[in-house]
Amino acid sequence: MQIGIAGVGRMGAAIAERLMEVGHQVTVWNRSAEKTKPLAAAGAKVAATPGELARACEAIITILTDPAAIDTVFGGSSGLLSVDVKGKLFIEMSTVQPTVITVLAEKVRAKGGVFVECPVGGTIGPARQGKLFGLMGAEPADAARARPILDQMCRRVEHCGPVGSGAVMKLAINLPLMISWQAYGEAFALCRSLGFDGKRLMDLFTDTSGANNALKNRAPMIAALFDGGDPGPVTFDIDSARKDLRSMVAEGKARGVELPLIERTLASFDEASRNGLGARDGSNVAVYWATRKKS
Repeated sequence: MQIGIAGVGRMGAAIAERLMEVGHQVTVWNRSAEKTKPLAAAGAKVAATPGELARACEAIITILTDPAAIDTVFGGSSGLLSVDVKGKLFIEMSTVQPTVITVLAEKVRAKGGVFVECPVGGTIGPARQGKLFGLMGAEPADAARARPILDQMCRRVEHCGPVGSGAVMKLAINLPLMISWQAYGEAFALCRSLGFDGKRLMDLFTDTSGANNALKNRAPMIAALFDGGDPGPVTFDIDSARKDLRSMVAEGKARGVELPLIERTLASFDEASRNGLGARDGSNVAVYWATRKKS
């Protein structure tokens, strides 16, 4: 199938590589064209504009930074909807508030396109292996059309309901993960006077019932940070996490739900970013909090 991907940051690039590996012809577009070069070298076609990408492909996947990027990529003068998209399938995978998605779906359908949302859980490794966790929102017939593609990207695709329900569930699933990095930071701060090195500390914590999968997977990275070593590549940076945290706070307010833990966690992530850690992996918040000097 001819599949287009608009937005080839870390996740988008990994998804593109996965889809090429399973036999699809992939065309990519990115605002920063430099990011398309490794994919072009691997066999992907590169579109000059989102509209050109939409014109060339049967299905278009978008995984973008925020609502402003979505608005530009879809609605700009050379955006995805600037060309004839009647009958084309759009799979939107960005993590944003549900209202952004429901409004976008109306615009795509008004142009004759088919719209499915499927934000995903997972990082670059699972994306590259086709083991993401898909949270789909779609009408049943549209979901059936998208599922063969999504099944090649995800180990599980959960149809959560109509468009907008996937976005709600993605924010809900991300919520305890974000809080956990702050919780681990406070736990590490509590016991730092004991003098454990990073490796010993992670070995102890990951062998307890308090360890989630994220801590277990990132234990070597965190240990390296504590011990002054190389933590390896970033999977999901602090500034991206801050964007998701702000969406959670806003969605809670829109639904009349109090989220005091998320509000406090956002303040902690903001503090880490102000101190120059915005581009680092989200797990750095735990190390930052454990080692910060009280102001």
